[in-house]
Amino acid sequence: MTEPVLSMQHVSKSFPGVRALDDVSLNVYPGEVMALLGENGAGKSTLMKVLTGVYAADSGTLRYDGQQTWFSSPRASQEAGIAIIHQELNLLPELTIAENIFLGREPTNALGKIRWQQLYKQAGALLTRLGVRHSPRQRVGELGIGDQQMVEIAKALSFDARVIVMDEPTDALTEPETKALFRVIQELRANGCGIVYISHRLAEVFLVCDRASVLRDGRFIDEFKVSEVNEDVLIERMVGRKLEHQYPHVEVSPGEPVLSVDNLSGPGFEDVSFNCRSNEILGISGLIGAGRTEVMRAISGAVKVTAGRVSVQGVPLRLRNPRDALRAGIAYISEDRKGDGLVMGLSVRHNMTLASLRELSSGWQIRHSQEALKVAEYIDAFRIKTPRQTQLMLNLSGGNQQKVTIAKGLMTQPRILILDEPTRGVDVGAKKEIYQLINTLKQQGLAIILVSSDMPEVLGMSDRILVMHEGRIVAEESRANATQEKLLTHAVGSDLSEVTL
Repeated sequence: MTEPVLSMQHVSKSFPGVRALDDVSLNVYPGEVMALLGENGAGKSTLMKVLTGVYAADSGTLRYDGQQTWFSSPRASQEAGIAIIHQELNLLPELTIAENIFLGREPTNALGKIRWQQLYKQAGALLTRLGVRHSPRQRVGELGIGDQQMVEIAKALSFDARVIVMDEPTDALTEPETKALFRVIQELRANGCGIVYISHRLAEVFLVCDRASVLRDGRFIDEFKVSEVNEDVLIERMVGRKLEHQYPHVEVSPGEPVLSVDNLSGPGFEDVSFNCRSNEILGISGLIGAGRTEVMRAISGAVKVTAGRVSVQGVPLRLRNPRDALRAGIAYISEDRKGDGLVMGLSVRHNMTLASLRELSSGWQIRHSQEALKVAEYIDAFRIKTPRQTQLMLNLSGGNQQKVTIAKGLMTQPRILILDEPTRGVDVGAKKEIYQLINTLKQQGLAIILVSSDMPEVLGMSDRILVMHEGRIVAEESRANATQEKLLTHAVGSDLSEVTL
């Protein structure tokens, strides 16, 4: 076996009340892609923060490029040749793409002045390599989430690193963007770069990874070749048990329409009409940028419409803001939990009850005991990994943050629940729990809209599926007739071969 370019052995790390890592090991080999797998809270992000110098390990060793060392800061690890693509975007929206890529490392002349032409040229070359068509002079704030993710990837590539950590790199990417990223991964692998690939999309693990290391509850479980296992074995090692029926669909006879959307137009969509019934899960499919999120934000009062109307149980709504939608019984769970769904500096409890304080109050006084009991119910039902309700939101893993976001919407007791990418960044075990909860809500009579880029998720959970393309609904498929090939063909508006990886 080739010697690892990076080897972490017997690493432990504790925080007050939590042992995040307990005797964990990880090897990264030159010219190979190592999948780092585990449920949310398994310790993956903590291990990467120890590696890059964000946290200091309590014990253990790090051997990099033949030398035993620990990095004192993220900058020190970057300068040594370790780059990381973060799951949560770390970009400055007011700066250009080029300025974000080379922030703090701008090429300068002898007088210390930035050489702008060289900066834009180098950034343009990275964007071309990734198949991004935007100008390096464009402001990052003008880009969608998928394009911003590509800027993060370009930033990591700019370091010419020997080891690159990719944390959920395809979460916000379209099929063509994902294809471009996989092409770059093959190029990096051929040049001897070692890659750590963190993803909950197990199909990607089998497509691009050579080996896998599994963590569970902060402990190292196993390292093995991906070619030696199948998806069922991989899931069992991650969650410690067999996971039957990943998409547990429940048959319920749909009721009357609860939500009606008629000829709705606005920024990014035009002439959209559909209804969603009680006891029904309506799937919304389509590529990123097709207008799915824009329509959902309009229904939730976050975006002003230019034409059309939204009705709940036959009553037209005047949606001036999200509060109007909440009062009408519409709860929207945003795809951007960090930007729209949560206040990272507040506690788990305060985030979860933020939209339902009216129901938890008497006059101007919050009933704190009732609030705590309600939050405890959702923490238990969602298996949210937090040492206490007062834990700050920013200290939770991405998947547990997502669970809190969904719980926050449900605490408003909505009639219509809009879930926009509800399992993005969520592990397979937690996904199953979320799906079971969605089914329970469906059985209780809610009208549920499920917006997802995950085709198997849409196919597995939905009763009906609408497909969007370039701001319009272009197809409706029943659960019985829908296939992944049909949905993709409608979504791209052309031959399926154009998006095949």
